[in-house]
Amino acid sequence: MMRRLLLCLLLLVQARPALADDVLYLYNWNNYISDATVSRFETHCRCTLKQDYYSDNEEMLAKLEAGAVGYDVLVPTGNAVESLIRRGALRPLDQARLPHLGNIQAEYRNPWYDPSGHYAVPYATSVTLLGYNVDKLRELDLPTDTWALIFEPRHLAKIKGKVTVLNSQRELMAAAMRYLGHSVQSHELAQWQQAKRLLLRAKPYWAAFSNSTYIKDLAIGNIWVAHGYSNDMYRAQQDALAAHRPFSIGFATPKEGAVLAVDNFVLHKDGRRPDLALRFIDFMLEGANAADVSNLIGAGNPNAAALPHIQPEIAGHPAIFPPAAELRRLEMLRDFDPQLRRALSRMWTEVKVR
Repeated sequence: MMRRLLLCLLLLVQARPALADDVLYLYNWNNYISDATVSRFETHCRCTLKQDYYSDNEEMLAKLEAGAVGYDVLVPTGNAVESLIRRGALRPLDQARLPHLGNIQAEYRNPWYDPSGHYAVPYATSVTLLGYNVDKLRELDLPTDTWALIFEPRHLAKIKGKVTVLNSQRELMAAAMRYLGHSVQSHELAQWQQAKRLLLRAKPYWAAFSNSTYIKDLAIGNIWVAHGYSNDMYRAQQDALAAHRPFSIGFATPKEGAVLAVDNFVLHKDGRRPDLALRFIDFMLEGANAADVSNLIGAGNPNAAALPHIQPEIAGHPAIFPPAAELRRLEMLRDFDPQLRRALSRMWTEVKVR
């Protein structure tokens, strides 16, 4: 008996170094996978999942461009996938090792940023829209279905200092472009100049450029209108409900159209564990696991098998899961040529410093 016990202990000691090497490194958006799902995956693969976080695609791309290595899986939005493919930064997927890939809805397969489906697996969606304090805006008789709310002085004069907009060149200028009737994929410099002038006119009325604090500020009543992501607005709405605030938070897609973002799992070419990365992606393609991001933060979901597992109030919200007619008014951001990127960067600098 003693010899058998010693043999078992020896085997455990010998196994530890191998298990210590079973680490998957994920570079992810903050709060994009629950602790419970992480634990289930770690049990499933007998490995450890370690995450670093970013708040903007440009931040992620800049870090990789600066030489960051070691990430196995990234979660970029479509335009960032396009950029990563062009840079040769991604490892092709071995689809034979993704048996649950068929769970992705047909309309999200082979997207424009990865038409061959070789690199990206859609994970979550969001719409960039307007969140607002329902009671305050009703009291002030302000519209909630148009970008005019954050761009027109006639409306902004009533809510000056109570409005935040995203600290994102592409997202904020895209909202201006849709309000002006232009495509967010336009290559016409004159149209982008028009959008810049619209931002400069509205800027004195805004309280801040914010990518994250607007969730809390909207939920506690510090601000009354926020330009941001549908999943963030859902979180602000739920936080206000949980705190029994004397007001409610609403969110809606402006009638002029908006930006649809699809975030994807991709394999970085320098990742050390593509085998574990593929196991992780396939695990997250299973219906209950895919539903995690929707139930956790109110994200939209391109996975058909996830829908039965998503809370009905989330799955039925048109700003989170846009109906077909509304999808036609949404556009995805695309990467631009270097010349236009430089021009937009100069415009954004002017907006921020003036």
